[in-house]
Amino acid sequence: MTEARRYDAQTLTTFVEQLFETAGADSEVARVVTRVLLEGELLGHRTHGLNLVSRYIGGMRAGQVKASASLLEQVSDSGISALFDGHYVLGPYCVSRALDCAAKGATQQGIGIAVVRRAAHIGCLAAYLKPFTDRGLVAMVYSSDPSVGLVCAHGGIDPIYTPNPIAAGIPTGGEPILLDVSMSTVTLGLVGQCREAGRTLPHPVLMSNDGQLSDDPGDFFTTPPGSILPLGGREFGHKGFALALLVEALTSGLAGHGRKDAPDQWGASATAVVIDPRFFGGLEAFTAETSFLGQLILASRPVDPERPVRLPGQTGLKLRKHALSEGLSLAPQLVDELDQLAAQLQLPALSQ
Repeated sequence: MTEARRYDAQTLTTFVEQLFETAGADSEVARVVTRVLLEGELLGHRTHGLNLVSRYIGGMRAGQVKASASLLEQVSDSGISALFDGHYVLGPYCVSRALDCAAKGATQQGIGIAVVRRAAHIGCLAAYLKPFTDRGLVAMVYSSDPSVGLVCAHGGIDPIYTPNPIAAGIPTGGEPILLDVSMSTVTLGLVGQCREAGRTLPHPVLMSNDGQLSDDPGDFFTTPPGSILPLGGREFGHKGFALALLVEALTSGLAGHGRKDAPDQWGASATAVVIDPRFFGGLEAFTAETSFLGQLILASRPVDPERPVRLPGQTGLKLRKHALSEGLSLAPQLVDELDQLAAQLQLPALSQ
């Protein structure tokens, strides 16, 4: 196989759901996880799309990741706020349940918040948002992982916390604004990609273990390890560092389970917040304002005429629309990986 092939979304949905179910996932968990991973792929987040299928199922087969809906424990629920313990259930299912819970609170009382602790890897945060913006709701997701240190404090050397992304979906009169921003200069995925490709990073965004700025991904994978700089880099990293601490507080802090507990397994802390503008100035007024601001931004003069100013998520939504119409293009390596997994589970190959 040498060329990328296109697959329609329903074919991929059926195929991936069968993989998860055959590997032992509940049908509900398989359906939700497949939807989130496919949505990440549709939006162009290839590092957090269907390439995670093999990783997730590998974790299930090793016994580290759970795939039963009954294992997701709802610890508390006030109608507005809730706490879930994931017990290492597949992360997309945990976060989706939290968002649904928060949305219920929002539609009943204007705002809802749900926190999850000990969820397995949760994938692409932007992939959760559109179902809520389609309902006229503002949806936000924050996440961290207390078992991992990758990013240094501003002015420090040692890796302390994860990139701690913040994602938000904002409804407008047309396509939503979808943002997904890490509180680090780059992601671990990019560092790994550059290392595998044998190239340097675009900028010196790493701190070596002896305190030197570096664009060499090898300086991250050392003993002791290097670290990724906070968002803003060496000059303005105090801003990303401060926001990362906020994310830690809103996720692991509210979850009651964090770095103090020294977890030895990947387990995300995530917080979902949903707001219904109808309880405030009204949905029509809200979308009129967000649409006006969006048009103002899109009409602004670009520095490079060949690269017009864009809104967050605009490119991903364009990719999504095209993929749903023309089929989703998958890299040959990904198709091979999925076919190998299907063979292991004694299922038909995707490429046949």
